Amino acid sequence: MSQQKSPKNNNGLKNAAILTGVAIEMGGIIFLAAQGGKWLDEYFEMDSKTFVIVLTLLGVAIAIYLVLQQLKRIKY
Repeated sequence: MSQQKSPKNNNGLKNAAILTGVAIEMGGIIFLAAQGGKWLDEYFEMDSKTFVIVLTLLGVAIAIYLVLQQLKRIKY
């Protein structure tokens, strides 16, 4: 009467952990890119938010690329 864990359930937990890590990684990349842009705008004493906008968009693009790469590794 011992119950064995099904591989499907274990795989689901693994996928959930991977997706949680992906979300944290995506947020961190975008946050750091925006902070870097803010620092560059202050360093070069720019009134416009040029570096914030450019680096945030670059951070989003990098984050989406990394998410797509990691989603390829998830097995259903």
